[in-house]
Amino acid sequence: MKKNHYIKGTLLQVTLVASILLFAACDNNQNQQGSKASAEELNDEKFDNNKQEEDAEFLVEAAEINLKEIHLGQLAQQNGSATYIKELGRMMEEAHSKSQNDLNILAKSKNISIPSTPSDDSNDAYTNLNEKSGNDFDEAYADKMVDEHQDAIKAFEQAAENINDSEIKNWARATLPNLRKHLDHAIECQNKSDNI
Repeated sequence: MKKNHYIKGTLLQVTLVASILLFAACDNNQNQQGSKASAEELNDEKFDNNKQEEDAEFLVEAAEINLKEIHLGQLAQQNGSATYIKELGRMMEEAHSKSQNDLNILAKSKNISIPSTPSDDSNDAYTNLNEKSGNDFDEAYADKMVDEHQDAIKAFEQAAENINDSEIKNWARATLPNLRKHLDHAIECQNKSDNI
């Protein structure tokens, strides 16, 4: 009889622990999802209104930009052969990490889900760069940063003009000067790498 009581108590504890772990694993943090696709899916479920969907799409894109620049910046610090490439990588990692932290707060306040892990595109870019070494890596990284920041500036300029939510619009406007500074720095590094 005591043995049955003990087994039931143990089963109850195991069930309780399993339930807690399952709940924790299934808990959908409202501002971060692992992947871009899951963040977009959650946003589609939450927002019926096109204006809100556009706002959410921009924040997902902004998170993608930040995560990619952080990821590639870390690689540049490891694989860059020139000091200026390592420094560019460190600047990208630090600045985009700060931007991502600000974005997390903004997205949470708007109940918008954003990705928290790099996308397949980011991982592919990482893999392609990781296959290079020496000056080939430095050139490829600088070129990538120029292209990425030109695209980011376009996206943020459009958001600064067209986004409906004033807080998101203001965040986009406030981020633009940093993106332009990054572009200028990347162009300087690109010119140095091209002249080696």
